[in-house]
Amino acid sequence: MIQLHDVDLKLLRVFATIVRCGGFSAAQAALNAGQSTISEQMTHLETRLGVKLCQRGRSGFRLTEQGVAIHEATQRLLSAVENFCMDADVLKQHISGKLNLGIIDTTITDPDSPIPRTTQRFVSRGHDVHLNVYVGTPAELEERVLDGRLHLAIGHFPIHVPGLLQSPLYQEALGLYCGRRHPLYGSQAEGEELLEEVAAGRIVVRGYMQQYDLEHLGVSKAAATVDNIEATAILIISGAYLGFLPEHFAAQWVKSGEMHQLAPGSLRLRSPFDVITRRGVAPPPILQAFLEDLAASARKTGNP
Repeated sequence: MIQLHDVDLKLLRVFATIVRCGGFSAAQAALNAGQSTISEQMTHLETRLGVKLCQRGRSGFRLTEQGVAIHEATQRLLSAVENFCMDADVLKQHISGKLNLGIIDTTITDPDSPIPRTTQRFVSRGHDVHLNVYVGTPAELEERVLDGRLHLAIGHFPIHVPGLLQSPLYQEALGLYCGRRHPLYGSQAEGEELLEEVAAGRIVVRGYMQQYDLEHLGVSKAAATVDNIEATAILIISGAYLGFLPEHFAAQWVKSGEMHQLAPGSLRLRSPFDVITRRGVAPPPILQAFLEDLAASARKTGNP
């Protein structure tokens, strides 16, 4: 059985960084080391473990089958070490360490989002915390919370995933928009008349909220599917597609005349934002403190 020492943990962290960056050259900046030094460290790690972890050369960087397994084990080990360090800090009544937070894109302009207020509240308490923020799709966020790379994530999660705890946080207002080159630009139509015209056009939907979007428009099929809000906006601005956007995000283009909101009185949605954490794992103190501030900030704005 391999006995791990401090130097092995250091080498495993180097390995994890190389995989995250996608190769030796790409990892140089993150590791603040030259390629020859990184290569020596990897050779040392492979010798310690007795397996070949990756193929590197002109054909590019690729993990071996053993490398994939070691990388997965490394992620679990480093997460456990980090959680141990955070738990140990409780004994000295001090919260420190890293907090890994995931969020979906384009929430910065939402006045109802409790994330900025939570961050200010959390940091003002004087915690010695390094905050890592990852922006991704709902599926990516769920995967990263499940495998421990993220402590928590905030976004739209319409399908409850086993292994995750999901709690309502707040709601986001969405409207239906078209670009200024679209035939419906400037239309004041409402009700059935508008829905007939919408059904005859091209609809872009968020892949993770596809049924939700289509059901509210009374159509069965979309002409385009995206995994983030910015991509939705690009297709709408083109004038070829209609789609739902957060009102706070679309406001800049409505103001400039690039977009028009259709039937704001009847085609306005409230889309839920939830917070997810890993089920069956006691939250470390750093996560518990952030969740408490998050709940307090949500209550302050009248959200659940």
